[in-house]
Amino acid sequence: MGLTLVQRGSGHHPPRDPKIALVLAGGAVTGGAFKVGGLKALDEALVGRSVTEFDMYVGLSAGALLATSLAEGITPDEMIAALEGTSSRLSQLRPIDFYHPNLGEILSRPAIFSARLAGYLPGLLLDLFSVLPELPGRVAPNLRRLLETPSYTHLEALLMRLFQEVSPKREFPSLRSLWPSGFFENSALERWLAGNMAAIGAPNRFAELYRETGRRLFITATNLDTAERVVFGPDNDHGLTISEAVQASSALPGFFRPARLNGVDYVDGGVRRTANLDVAVEHGADLVICYNPFRPFLNVPRRDGGRRRGYLADRGLSAVIHQVFRTLLHTRLSLGLQAYLHDDRFRGDIVVIEARETDDQFFDLGPLAFWKRADAVRHGFDSVRSTLLEHADVLRPLFESYGLDLRPTAERSSAAEAEPAPAPEAAVEEEQVPAAGSRIRLVKGHSAS
Repeated sequence: MGLTLVQRGSGHHPPRDPKIALVLAGGAVTGGAFKVGGLKALDEALVGRSVTEFDMYVGLSAGALLATSLAEGITPDEMIAALEGTSSRLSQLRPIDFYHPNLGEILSRPAIFSARLAGYLPGLLLDLFSVLPELPGRVAPNLRRLLETPSYTHLEALLMRLFQEVSPKREFPSLRSLWPSGFFENSALERWLAGNMAAIGAPNRFAELYRETGRRLFITATNLDTAERVVFGPDNDHGLTISEAVQASSALPGFFRPARLNGVDYVDGGVRRTANLDVAVEHGADLVICYNPFRPFLNVPRRDGGRRRGYLADRGLSAVIHQVFRTLLHTRLSLGLQAYLHDDRFRGDIVVIEARETDDQFFDLGPLAFWKRADAVRHGFDSVRSTLLEHADVLRPLFESYGLDLRPTAERSSAAEAEPAPAPEAAVEEEQVPAAGSRIRLVKGHSAS
């Protein structure tokens, strides 16, 4: 597990009542399940405070669904039970809630294309017959020049004019119109979330949630037509319920069709930002705990245990796209972290928890593989538990300064069956910057995958 700390609070006393924010990045199905397992490990490690009792939650895409659940008081254990279908409070998240076909567009677009194509040929013939009576007079000047002075130039001019007069004036129906804006649609996910919130009596409005619990929830999405980030929260919900904001934030382009809500087309919040740390900071967070499941996989082609570890490209196109996707997300997050090193307005601390860069097993879990969610939950639990144990000497004093405490040892939970991997030996790299008391510590495990 990778751990990154941005410490601007060093040398400053935290506020008497520090605000703690949990920021959850995207992750699709397996990344979301990975985070659920990790949140369970963090919840078990904290003493006297649950992950459902922070002051602020910020989420996008799959992280929006999890951030909403935590803000509403739904524990990681209850989330796991909902995935397994064993919860007494929440209905199970089924494949049809996620893989809900976009039948409206899938059926209507070919029908519309066929209708346009059926009218194209008759219309073309009508246009041709209407121009035939006037055709001799329109090409006569070009024909006369060719007969008076035969040359290739005059012949080309005649043919071009003839083509211009008889060429179709109607545009051939575009084949691109056959493709839907997304093969699935996530309104079913919104209905599942809204139904569960109603069943447990949880508020489905941002302002109402804040009034009832004192916890602030922020969800981000991207306006497709303007390419601008939209932040939903207690001060501005843009006319959407919490469940609708989750739908907007999780509309993964290409997979889900854009979520058209109140006349606006929204797509995944990860299009603009990876984790939205700035939302937490700008709303007064002193300690920001960020959980990002996707980072580039460090693949070193070599002979390992008598077997040859091949190149990622040898695994096919999906592996290439997966690695590029992870790299883009992680690069944007890293740039955002670097910016806070030089931001004199920020006097807090940021803790970023990520998957281990040599985690081959997690890399092989496809982001959209719903049937791998249980494996991802167990893997996320083991990864975060190992990180908290391995880096307790770094995290404990930092957390204590904000009123949080970590257990000396994390007891094994019966909900996670697989044994955790031995904690890898850690290395800490620090980059000092001119601003007094600020630093970034990159804490990484170096064990083999």
